Amino acid sequence: MIPVFVGLLYLPDSWLDAHQKHLFSMLIFALAAVTDWLDGYLARSLNQTSAFGAFLDPVADKLMVAAALIVLVALGQVAAFIAFIIIGREITISALREWMAQIGAGKSVAVSMIGKIKTAFQMLAILLLLYQESLFGLPIHRIGTWLIYLATILTLWSMVYYLMLAMPQIARKQRE
Repeated sequence: MIPVFVGLLYLPDSWLDAHQKHLFSMLIFALAAVTDWLDGYLARSLNQTSAFGAFLDPVADKLMVAAALIVLVALGQVAAFIAFIIIGREITISALREWMAQIGAGKSVAVSMIGKIKTAFQMLAILLLLYQESLFGLPIHRIGTWLIYLATILTLWSMVYYLMLAMPQIARKQRE
């Protein structure tokens, strides 16, 4: 979905007007987010998980979010430092989880509630920022902007949380 999502936003205005680009990009991102959640839910509930799926799912999630943030920066909808913090956190925590798995302590940095809350705010903010237009009198862009700042704070908080969880294991490994 990433190439379709990104390509849609760069179509000529003679093909799709700004409203259509905003609407369709938001719908594609929403579809990707919902199907990703549904895929994970069904895999867990039907006990149909695989090592490949466990690897690929978070990579696809991070690529979709990174693509959306980069596009939003390019369109002037999100400050570059916001995208840097969110994308940087995702790379840092992915690397941390990989390293922790290699030393046999992967469960110590498993997904937590703060990570799930961060993701929910981040996804909602991206959806609203992609749509940009007022809806039922609500200033969607302004709400999306506030939510992306809140998501950024939660992003930093969750990164610190995961790093603090990993510190005892890191210190133990350093002593060995």
